Amino acid sequence: MATLNELTAMRRAIAISAQGLGTTSPNPPVGCVILDRDGVPVGEGYHLRKGDHHAEVNALTAAGERAEGGTAVVTLEPCNHHGRTPPCRQALIDAKVSRVLMAVMDPTSRGEGGAVVLEQAGVEVERGVLEQEALLVLGPWLHSLRTGRPHITWAYTVGADEDDGDQAVKELRRTHDLVIRQNGAIEEGTPDSHGEDAFRVPARLLSDGPANAVHDLTESGARSVLIEGERNEAAWLLHDAIDRLIVDVPSTPSSSVPAAVSGAGAAFIPDGYRLVDVQLRASHLRLTVEHVGKQSVIKPR
Repeated sequence: MATLNELTAMRRAIAISAQGLGTTSPNPPVGCVILDRDGVPVGEGYHLRKGDHHAEVNALTAAGERAEGGTAVVTLEPCNHHGRTPPCRQALIDAKVSRVLMAVMDPTSRGEGGAVVLEQAGVEVERGVLEQEALLVLGPWLHSLRTGRPHITWAYTVGADEDDGDQAVKELRRTHDLVIRQNGAIEEGTPDSHGEDAFRVPARLLSDGPANAVHDLTESGARSVLIEGERNEAAWLLHDAIDRLIVDVPSTPSSSVPAAVSGAGAAFIPDGYRLVDVQLRASHLRLTVEHVGKQSVIKPR
């Protein structure tokens, strides 16, 4: 059973893992914290992009010899295969940690899986530690694996006329692999941020039809896509594949006549979606709406 100190470390690992959102794809955004044998944090790290060291290796590098006999707290099961980097389960074994806590099991793990190999090496393993909290970061990546396509978010401010003037959604760009602008242009959420040969930006989608558009987004290596703007044609093209809406609604006086909101803004909770979060911002309310149930995979022609 995880201790309070270990739960704190896991929440720290989840928090730092989010710094890889929008850059790690097609790899997952993972965070790791190393505790020494007395339970004191001595190293932490996260995965930044494909081809770079994974979270466990970065955390072990920071911890150095203090990792021996300690605990590794990681948001995703350590990998069990040689890719562009060696398997993380071996790095943990070589560092002589005595215990590994993991939040989410890796559905892409090869062979027995990293957790089993760690146990075979005499390392104590605890699975499912704060799994639901870790899914706040790993959710889109896992969704992409499950459905065979990227997790797609449509974000807009009700009544905003221009893509560049929609300040409320600009902050979301860096957490997504691809952004579809209101003029149809597609770009990286953070320019030149993905690993070499791991990612490509597709051409315009609007003339391809919905099935081929989803296929092109998937083939790009993207795990997450942001559609910007209330009047973005891509939102209608990809309507059946949208997983989440983030809608900023201008604030109103405490006593007022309801404003007549037309267009997409009038239906920010369409059928098949549910409201999951409401935030009060400086000048608006932010509503987050998610699709209910499992999305089907759209096959290209």
